[in-house]
Amino acid sequence: MASLFSRLNALATPRSVTGLLKNNLQQVRCFSAIQAPVSKPEGRTSCTLIPGDGVGPELLYSVQEVFKAAGAPVDFEPLFLSEVQQLMSVPLEQVVESITRNGICLKGALATPDFSHTGELQSLNMKLRRTLDLYANVVHVKTLPGVRSRHNNVDVIIIREQTEGEYSALEHESVKGVVECLKIITADKSKRIAKFAFDYATRFGRKKVTAVHKANIMKASDGLFLRCCEEVAALYPKIQFEQMIIDNCTMQMVSNPHQFDVMVMPNLYGDIIDNLASGLVGGAGVVAGASYSENAVVYETGASHTFAEAVGKNVANPTAMLLSSCNMLNHVGLEYYGGMIQNAVHRVLKTGKIRTKDIGGHSSSHEFTMAVINSLKH
Repeated sequence: MASLFSRLNALATPRSVTGLLKNNLQQVRCFSAIQAPVSKPEGRTSCTLIPGDGVGPELLYSVQEVFKAAGAPVDFEPLFLSEVQQLMSVPLEQVVESITRNGICLKGALATPDFSHTGELQSLNMKLRRTLDLYANVVHVKTLPGVRSRHNNVDVIIIREQTEGEYSALEHESVKGVVECLKIITADKSKRIAKFAFDYATRFGRKKVTAVHKANIMKASDGLFLRCCEEVAALYPKIQFEQMIIDNCTMQMVSNPHQFDVMVMPNLYGDIIDNLASGLVGGAGVVAGASYSENAVVYETGASHTFAEAVGKNVANPTAMLLSSCNMLNHVGLEYYGGMIQNAVHRVLKTGKIRTKDIGGHSSSHEFTMAVINSLKH
């Protein structure tokens, strides 16, 4: 593991290069309604890299190897952030500054220890999301070629608000043996995430948005969220809107996922549906995700599992992280490289000769990575 971190640190972006690229990156991120079809722009892009815990460093090393083989003009700025390995972790402020400056980040999953005995309620993930205002988490659940699943042709976008709700970290023991937990739902943030969902549907040609809630029981909090979604839906008459109670939604998701297109929901429900839906198409190792603020995007796996029991065993599936990195390349205007790597991953999966254990094979992470690199030649 030490050698892996040294290789990650060796790829850090020089400050001089970062300074020269700042203006170009701002121009890339501030796109107009109609973008110029530029797929191989000149210059290089700087990206913050957070290896994460568990198998995160191994997965991101795979991404870097594939990027080098593809010639992707990306310079990574690695910063190790962790609350289970605090002695090795850089300060959160340093990570926030890097992501704010670069505008993009590739991130491995962060482990969240039990801090109940210390009184610490906010996890490092929560602090990072709130500091950067990464309010919209987007997970694209899609069946992949060559990956066996119960349902075929699943293609669902799950959007969750991830700065409030049950994950507001407002808990206290009012009297001994009685804990009160506050669920925060605000109109401003509910409308913001609803608008994000409808804008996303509009931009990518989606036809329907489903609001997921529990307003029949939580009439004030989830009732407010649902009313906000209904108000925003009225502004998008060309997009069908429906609402569904969360417990019915879980049953409908596993029995008939094709009825869903874009889904929007509060924090906790989104966390549950993300993982449930990932299981429909092959598991946590094949689903990409991202978290958006107004000024930055953090690309990560769709299901936040560190897979700590597999550390050093060379068995983790790099697919989800590779697909997330392709989305990052597309976001900054490097569609040529994003498409090249995505097609290579799909070819390896479709061929089926090289598969990691989680999707029915016996190949190692390294073998899968090398297969993707070899497939780039096509």
